[in-house]
Amino acid sequence: MLHAIKELTYTILLVDDLDRMKAFYRDLFPFEILGEGDTGLSFNPGNTLFSLRKRTRDYDGKGPRLDAPGVQLAFRVEAEQVDECYQVLLEHNVEIAEPPTDQPRRHRTLYFYDPEHNLLEIYAEI
Repeated sequence: MLHAIKELTYTILLVDDLDRMKAFYRDLFPFEILGEGDTGLSFNPGNTLFSLRKRTRDYDGKGPRLDAPGVQLAFRVEAEQVDECYQVLLEHNVEIAEPPTDQPRRHRTLYFYDPEHNLLEIYAEI
Protein backbone atom coordinates (compact mmCIF):
# COMPACT_ATOMS: atom_id res chain seq x y z
CA MET A 1 0.00 0.00 0.00
CA LEU A 2 1.19 3.55 -0.79
CA HIS A 3 0.84 5.02 2.71
CA ALA A 4 2.65 8.24 1.76
CA ILE A 5 -0.25 9.36 -0.47
CA LYS A 6 -2.53 11.78 1.40
CA GLU A 7 -4.87 13.29 -1.21
CA LEU A 8 -5.84 13.63 -4.86
CA THR A 9 -4.71 17.11 -5.86
CA TYR A 10 -5.38 17.28 -9.58
CA THR A 11 -7.09 15.55 -12.46
CA ILE A 12 -5.82 15.64 -16.02
CA LEU A 13 -8.21 14.81 -18.82
CA LEU A 14 -6.31 13.63 -21.90
CA VAL A 15 -7.84 15.02 -25.09
CA ASP A 16 -7.50 14.64 -28.84
CA ASP A 17 -9.07 17.92 -30.02
CA LEU A 18 -7.71 20.44 -27.54
CA ASP A 19 -9.33 23.52 -29.12
CA ARG A 20 -12.80 21.97 -29.12
CA MET A 21 -12.44 20.74 -25.53
CA LYS A 22 -11.08 24.11 -24.35
CA ALA A 23 -14.08 25.88 -25.86
CA PHE A 24 -16.54 23.44 -24.27
CA TYR A 25 -15.15 23.72 -20.75
CA ARG A 26 -14.45 27.46 -20.99
CA ASP A 27 -17.92 28.29 -22.34
CA LEU A 28 -19.95 26.12 -19.96
CA PHE A 29 -18.06 26.07 -16.66
CA PRO A 30 -17.33 29.10 -14.45
CA PHE A 31 -13.89 27.88 -13.37
CA GLU A 32 -10.97 30.26 -13.03
CA ILE A 33 -8.33 29.56 -15.70
CA LEU A 34 -4.97 29.10 -14.02
CA GLY A 35 -2.80 28.51 -17.06
CA GLU A 36 -2.97 27.83 -20.77
CA GLY A 37 -0.49 26.65 -23.36
CA ASP A 38 -0.20 24.90 -26.72
CA THR A 39 -0.80 21.47 -25.20
CA GLY A 40 -3.16 22.20 -22.32
CA LEU A 41 -5.33 24.31 -20.08
CA SER A 42 -5.74 24.27 -16.28
CA PHE A 43 -8.80 25.32 -14.28
CA ASN A 44 -9.52 25.83 -10.59
CA PRO A 45 -12.89 24.15 -9.91
CA GLY A 46 -12.55 24.35 -6.12
CA ASN A 47 -10.28 22.28 -3.93
CA THR A 48 -8.41 20.59 -6.76
CA LEU A 49 -6.82 21.35 -10.12
CA PHE A 50 -8.54 20.24 -13.33
CA SER A 51 -6.51 20.21 -16.54
CA LEU A 52 -7.02 19.35 -20.17
CA ARG A 53 -3.89 18.00 -21.88
CA LYS A 54 -3.48 17.05 -25.52
CA ARG A 55 -2.44 13.44 -26.11
CA THR A 56 1.20 13.84 -27.15
CA ARG A 57 3.05 11.18 -25.19
CA ASP A 58 3.57 7.59 -26.28
CA TYR A 59 1.81 6.27 -23.17
CA ASP A 60 -1.27 8.54 -23.53
CA GLY A 61 -3.10 5.93 -25.60
CA LYS A 62 -6.18 6.55 -27.71
CA GLY A 63 -9.22 8.57 -26.72
CA PRO A 64 -12.39 7.06 -25.23
CA ARG A 65 -14.72 5.06 -27.44
CA LEU A 66 -18.12 6.59 -28.10
CA ASP A 67 -19.80 3.50 -26.66
CA ALA A 68 -17.63 3.43 -23.51
CA PRO A 69 -16.67 6.74 -21.86
CA GLY A 70 -13.14 6.81 -20.46
CA VAL A 71 -13.95 8.88 -17.38
CA GLN A 72 -16.85 10.27 -15.37
CA LEU A 73 -16.50 13.64 -13.66
CA ALA A 74 -19.09 14.86 -11.14
CA PHE A 75 -19.81 18.49 -10.25
CA ARG A 76 -21.93 19.41 -7.21
CA VAL A 77 -24.52 22.19 -7.27
CA GLU A 78 -27.49 23.22 -5.11
CA ALA A 79 -30.68 21.19 -5.58
CA GLU A 80 -32.58 23.87 -7.50
CA GLN A 81 -29.65 24.38 -9.87
CA VAL A 82 -29.70 20.93 -11.47
CA ASP A 83 -32.65 21.86 -13.69
CA GLU A 84 -31.14 25.28 -14.43
CA CYS A 85 -27.94 23.58 -15.59
CA TYR A 86 -30.00 21.24 -17.76
CA GLN A 87 -31.55 24.20 -19.57
CA VAL A 88 -28.12 25.76 -20.18
CA LEU A 89 -26.83 22.48 -21.62
CA LEU A 90 -29.85 22.22 -23.93
CA GLU A 91 -29.28 25.80 -25.10
CA HIS A 92 -25.69 24.85 -25.99
CA ASN A 93 -26.81 21.67 -27.81
CA VAL A 94 -24.86 19.44 -25.43
CA GLU A 95 -25.56 15.71 -25.76
CA ILE A 96 -27.59 14.60 -22.72
CA ALA A 97 -27.13 11.06 -21.41
CA GLU A 98 -29.87 11.30 -18.76
CA PRO A 99 -32.04 14.35 -17.91
CA PRO A 100 -32.49 15.48 -14.31
CA THR A 101 -33.53 12.50 -12.19
CA ASP A 102 -34.04 11.92 -8.47
CA GLN A 103 -31.90 8.93 -7.49
CA PRO A 104 -32.59 6.52 -4.59
CA ARG A 105 -29.24 7.56 -3.08
CA ARG A 106 -30.77 11.00 -2.33
CA HIS A 107 -29.12 12.79 -5.22
CA ARG A 108 -30.71 14.68 -8.09
CA THR A 109 -28.51 13.98 -11.09
CA LEU A 110 -28.00 15.08 -14.67
CA TYR A 111 -25.64 13.21 -17.00
CA PHE A 112 -24.18 14.54 -20.25
CA TYR A 113 -21.16 14.20 -22.53
CA ASP A 114 -18.31 16.50 -23.41
CA PRO A 115 -17.18 16.68 -27.08
CA GLU A 116 -14.89 13.65 -26.66
CA HIS A 117 -17.67 11.66 -25.02
CA ASN A 118 -16.42 11.70 -21.43
CA LEU A 119 -19.38 11.30 -19.11
CA LEU A 120 -20.09 14.33 -16.92
CA GLU A 121 -22.50 14.53 -14.01
CA ILE A 122 -24.09 17.48 -12.28
CA TYR A 123 -25.63 16.47 -8.97
CA ALA A 124 -27.18 17.84 -5.82
CA GLU A 125 -27.91 16.22 -2.50
CA ILE A 126 -31.65 16.17 -1.84
